Amino acid sequence: MAGEIPARDAAADAALFEMIRAELFTAVIGDVMDAMGLRRQFLPPEIRALVPDTVIVGRAMPVLEADCATDAASRGPVADAFGLMFEALDDLKPGEIYVCTGASPRYALWGGLMSGRAQALGAAGAVLGGFHRDTREILGLGFPVFSTGAYAQDQRLRGRVIDYRCPIEFPNACRVEPGDLMVGDIDGVLVVPRAQEAAVIAAAREKVRGEAQVRDMIGAGESTASIFAKTGIM
Repeated sequence: MAGEIPARDAAADAALFEMIRAELFTAVIGDVMDAMGLRRQFLPPEIRALVPDTVIVGRAMPVLEADCATDAASRGPVADAFGLMFEALDDLKPGEIYVCTGASPRYALWGGLMSGRAQALGAAGAVLGGFHRDTREILGLGFPVFSTGAYAQDQRLRGRVIDYRCPIEFPNACRVEPGDLMVGDIDGVLVVPRAQEAAVIAAAREKVRGEAQVRDMIGAGESTASIFAKTGIM
């Protein structure tokens, strides 16, 4: 069942998200997590931004989808056909990301009307282990969506949301807990576990500063072997 919303400071989150957007990117965050032993933090590589230059930063609101194969008459009221999807969508908070997995690649997990509702609630975006649809409508809204692609087939009659604000796992990839920090850009989407968040972000900022020094050394004509021996960065 749906869990409690993790306690957080909205003002502190807003400042953190702004700093990440201005200074960091997935490659450097992923590198420092590798060094810390957090080596399965990227979502599957086929999950990409609908608009390639999109950057998404926010708190995970995990949603679990499951396939089903029953006809409309046996599904009860129309709302029941989507399981807990309406409840999950309406429970989004400002700065949260609707992050969904669990379905087979047979139908869309997200659409234009969902984007409009999420945007009205102040959500940061949607990250889907599957397809989106209503691409033109989403583009018109300017709502950040990362997915495996566009496919118009509806989830009604084929899948339903069975839980939300619960831990989820992406196939051959990472686990996502409610409230985890998520960052996505043109190179992919990753998850920073809440317990290691402060250390990861501090290390990533330090690595960015180190990489700036390396660029200066490259510009001065120094060899890559020499630079790496001095800095450990390349």
